[in-house]
Amino acid sequence: MPERLAEMLLDLWTPLIILWITLPPCIYMAPMNQSQVLMSGSPLELNSLSEEQRILSRSKRGWVWNQMFVLEEFSGPEPILVGRLHTDLDPGSKKIKYILSGDGAGTIFQINDITGDIHAIKRLDREEKAEYTLTAQAVDWETNKPLEPPSEFIIKVQDINDNAPEFLNGPYHATVPEMSILGTSVTNVTATDADDPVYGNSAKLVYSILEGQPYFSIEPETAIIKTALPNMDREAKEEYLVVIQAKDMGGHSGGLSGTTTLTVTLSDVNDNPPKFAQSLYHFSVPEDVILGTAIGRVKANDQDIGENAQSSYDIIDGDGTALFEITSDAQAQDGIIRLRKPLDFETKKSYTLKLEAANVHTDPRFSSRGPFKDTATVKIVVEDADEPPVFSSPTYLLEVHENAALNSVIGQVTARDPDITASPIRFSIDRHTDLERQFNINADDGKLTLATPLDRELSVWHNITIIATEIRNHSQISRVPVAIKVLDVNDNAPEFASEYEAFLCENGKPGQVIQTVSAMDKDEPKNGHYFLYSLLPEMVNNPNFTIKKNEDNSLSILAKHNGFNRQKQEVYLLPIIISDSGNPPLSSTSTLTIRVCGCSNDGVVQSCNVEAYVLPIGLSMGALIAILACIILLLVIVVLFVTLRRHKNEPLIIKDDEDVRENIIRYDDEGGGEEDTEAFDIATLQNPDGINGFLPRKDIKPDLQFMPRQGLAPVPNGVDVDEFINVRLHEADNDPTAPPYDSIQIYGYEGRGSVAGSLSSLESTTSDSDQNFDYLSDWGPRFKRLGELYSVGESDKET
Repeated sequence: MPERLAEMLLDLWTPLIILWITLPPCIYMAPMNQSQVLMSGSPLELNSLSEEQRILSRSKRGWVWNQMFVLEEFSGPEPILVGRLHTDLDPGSKKIKYILSGDGAGTIFQINDITGDIHAIKRLDREEKAEYTLTAQAVDWETNKPLEPPSEFIIKVQDINDNAPEFLNGPYHATVPEMSILGTSVTNVTATDADDPVYGNSAKLVYSILEGQPYFSIEPETAIIKTALPNMDREAKEEYLVVIQAKDMGGHSGGLSGTTTLTVTLSDVNDNPPKFAQSLYHFSVPEDVILGTAIGRVKANDQDIGENAQSSYDIIDGDGTALFEITSDAQAQDGIIRLRKPLDFETKKSYTLKLEAANVHTDPRFSSRGPFKDTATVKIVVEDADEPPVFSSPTYLLEVHENAALNSVIGQVTARDPDITASPIRFSIDRHTDLERQFNINADDGKLTLATPLDRELSVWHNITIIATEIRNHSQISRVPVAIKVLDVNDNAPEFASEYEAFLCENGKPGQVIQTVSAMDKDEPKNGHYFLYSLLPEMVNNPNFTIKKNEDNSLSILAKHNGFNRQKQEVYLLPIIISDSGNPPLSSTSTLTIRVCGCSNDGVVQSCNVEAYVLPIGLSMGALIAILACIILLLVIVVLFVTLRRHKNEPLIIKDDEDVRENIIRYDDEGGGEEDTEAFDIATLQNPDGINGFLPRKDIKPDLQFMPRQGLAPVPNGVDVDEFINVRLHEADNDPTAPPYDSIQIYGYEGRGSVAGSLSSLESTTSDSDQNFDYLSDWGPRFKRLGELYSVGESDKET
C-alpha cells in the first residue's frame, strides 16, 4: 500500500516538475508549494530582459530551492524517489555533477550526481525526526569547480497515522457527592497522540465511554466526564468503574484508539436519619450502685458515615429525668445511660425514660426527607440491695455546758435500716476520734452521755464519729460526724493579766499614777468582760495608796502623799480584789508589789535597793559585782595554770615509800648469774625497807580529780603476808591513777619479823647444805608441807 501511494504521488508530481523547468525566472518569485524539483532560468533569458526590468528586478541566483516531502514509514524493494535537482546551466552534455551534503546525506538520502535524483534509502519515522536540512551544489564534472554557490533545502517527513492515542496519567480516580443532580462534573481526562496534529486527522481525537453507562457521560472533544443519572445513592452503590476510549482520525473508521479506566467514588452526604435498633430497651440496676455508673447503652444506627453519622442523645421525657442522664460515645456512636442521683428501692422500683437520637450535622438540601432524629423508650428496674444504715442527719451539732454532770445526756443520734427487713441498729463511738474517752453512747437508742468532766478553757470543741451497724449484717456500717461544743460557765475568777511590780519614786508627787494594771478571765461571757476592783476591807483607808477604775476596764494605782523613804520601808504590798460580772460573780485577790526607788529629777528610776546608800560615790552595786566577778575569774585562771604546770613537771618515776609494786625492767644483755649483784640491786625486791625508797614506774596520770591516797603506815613486824597483799590489792583497785585495764601487781615483800627471814636464794651466800629448815614445821599448817619437802631434800642429800 505505501509503495503504491508513492508511485501515484510521483506520477502526479512529474508533469509539474517538467512544467516548472520551462517557466521563466520571474515565476520563481512566487511562493513555491509542493514542488520536488527546484530550478532556475537561463542566464541568457535573464539577459534578454529590458533595461528597466533589470533595474527593477532583484538579482537572482542561477537556481532557487524549495521544500521536498517524503512519507514516513515507507518501505519498498527499492529506494523511494524524494525529488530531483536540475539547473538550466546543464545543457545535457553530462558535464555537470550534483553534490549533496547535510543531515543524512549519503546514509539516509542519496543523489544521482548526473541526473540530480534524490532517493531515501532508509525507512523514516517522523516521530524520531520530522525534517532534514541538506545542501546541494552543481560542480563541473571534470574540474569539480562549483558552477553555482551551494544552497540549503529541507526534506520534511510527511506523517501517516502510525501512533495510537495514549492516556499518560491513567488510570484515574475521582469523587463526586452522592445524590448529585444530572450533569454534575466529575473530572476530565486527557490523551495524547504522537502523530502530526497539523497534517491530516492523525492526531484528532474523539472520546467515548465504553463501560460505565448509563451512570456517566463524556464530552467527545473535551473529555469532561459528567453524571448521567441524578440522585445516585452511596448506600446503594459506592464505587463505579468507567472505561474511556480516545480514537484518532476524528473517530472515523480506520483510526487508532487507546483506553483508560476511571474509578468514581460517591462521597457521603447526610441523607439518612438515625434509627434505633429497637423501640424499647430494658435495664436493671441495684439500688446501691455508685453515682456515675453506666447502667446501659443504646445505639441509633445511621447508614451515613463519618460526621454525617454522628448523633446526640437526650432524655426528653419520663419519670426518671432527674435521676438519670445520657451521654454520647463519639467512637462507638452509642448513648450511655448513667446514674445521677441515688436510688431507693423502697421508694420507687422502676423508671421509664424516653430517649431521642438526632444527627449532629444536618444538610438542609435533604430537610424535605423528614426530621433526622428518632425516639425510643427505656425501662429501668431498680433491684433491692442490702444497704447500710442511714442517719437522720448527715452531721450533728450538740452543745453541753462545761459543768455538766457526769453521765448526763448530751444529745442523741438516730439511724434506720432503709431495707424492707428493717434490721435493728447498734451505735458506737469510733474511739480513734475520742482517745480520752470523754463520751459514751447508748448502743440501742444512740444517746450520748458525758463520761469525764469538761473544761471549756482547755477545749471548746470535741469532734467525734458515731458508727451505726446493722445487727443482722455487721458488714453494713455507716458513720456520721458529731461536733460537740462546750458552753462556758463562770467557773474562773479574774486575776492580774501578768505579774506586775510597781516602782514608786521617793520624790514622787501625791496623786501620781504609780502603775496601771489590767485583769483577765479565762471565761468568755456573752456580753464581754467587766471587772470590779476594790481594796481589802481592812485596807480601804490605806494611808499610802488609792485605786481608780479606768474606762478601758483597767485599774490605776495612785500615791496619796509624797516623802516615801526606802530606808524606812523599801517594799509595800497592796492586795486588790478583782470581781467579774458572772452569775454568780467570782473574785480573787491579787497582790501588787510596790518598791520605793531613787529617781532622777525627771522621774527616771535609778536605784531601788537600800545598799545604794553605802556604796562609794560614783559606783553602783552592779558595777561592784562586775569588778568582783572579774577578780574571781582571774584567780581561777591562775590556780588552773599552776595546777597544769605542776602536773606537767611530775616525773614518770615517782618516789613512794609505800608503793612496793614490782616493775619489770628488761635488758638485752645476759646476766652473770646469782653471784652477779652489780647489774641490779636484788635487795630491793627482798625488803622495801632496805633502801631509802621504792621507785616504781608510774603510769601516765589521768586528767581527773581524785582524793589523794593516805600515806601507808609502816607495816608492823610480824604482819601476815596474806593480809599485806589484800591491802595492796584493795588500794590498787581503788586507785584512780592506775591504768583502766587489768594489770598484774607483783610484790617482792616477804613480810617482816619472820623467824626464817627471806626464803629467796637470790642473795644467799652459802650453799643449801648450810641451811636448816626444821623451823618451818613450827609455822603452822600452811608451812607444814613446805617443811616436809625441805626435810626430805636434806635427807636425800645425806643419803
